[in-house]
Amino acid sequence: MSKIEVGIIQQNRSANKATNMRKSVEAIDKAASMGAELVVLQELHASLYFCQVEDTDLFELAEPIPGKDSEVFAKAAKQNNVVLVTSLFEKRAPGLYHNTAVVFEKDGSIAGMYRKMHIPDDPGFYEKFYFTPGDMGFEPIQTSVGKLGLLICWDQWYPEAARLMALAGAEVLIYPTAIGWDPADDDAEKTRQLDSWITVQRGHAVANGLPLISVNRTGFEADPTSQRRGIDFWGNSFVAGPQGEILKKLSASEEQIEVVEIDRKRTEDVRRIWPFLRDRRIDGYDDLLKRYRD
Repeated sequence: MSKIEVGIIQQNRSANKATNMRKSVEAIDKAASMGAELVVLQELHASLYFCQVEDTDLFELAEPIPGKDSEVFAKAAKQNNVVLVTSLFEKRAPGLYHNTAVVFEKDGSIAGMYRKMHIPDDPGFYEKFYFTPGDMGFEPIQTSVGKLGLLICWDQWYPEAARLMALAGAEVLIYPTAIGWDPADDDAEKTRQLDSWITVQRGHAVANGLPLISVNRTGFEADPTSQRRGIDFWGNSFVAGPQGEILKKLSASEEQIEVVEIDRKRTEDVRRIWPFLRDRRIDGYDDLLKRYRD
């Protein structure tokens, strides 16, 4: 199966977890009815982006995997006969939590998981307070629609993560995401940030000769403490081909469900004319294992 119909779901979120879960399931149903075989949800889609503040009560949002949240999406995958990429707040053990992408096979079984490796800690993005860095490595997940290279949001800025997924045989790179602007930024800064985000991911597609799926949330979410202005999530979810070509890009502010065709065979065609993996000088890359060359 060379060609895959991919459903991408860009939504805003509310403080009501049950409402968010229902909206996600309804969107999965819709994407499947539009012909999707693979459906991708945005980062932490069961809740508001709670990492704007440090609050121990918010750990109550987390669930074990398997658990109540994963059961909802397992059922949705099975009922719609789709491979489903979710992004859940995982309670692994008391005091040990992860930001975890869970992939469900068409029969509702868990095909695999990826725990976010790069964890940011910036104003409004206090993820180190909540998430333990992943310990599962950069291993693609085998599914009936191909080998999926799952990475999450902040991982988007690291070429090493995309490369390691490619070297392990990933056939597509997928990034569930929650990223947006500080409303205090001026228009020029907002443009620079958005352009950088799209450009770096298109670069990962080009450098590895792989299609890439990036699904972001949209809508404004206020800072619960009112100390900051909140986050204006910038949407712009997109799908790119193996030369970085944009196959589909969604709006900045609208909720959207789109189905996009990707052709995995183009990876072979592109890598024959741009054989970047062949020409890598692996004998000269030892210093990549250093934090910095003093």
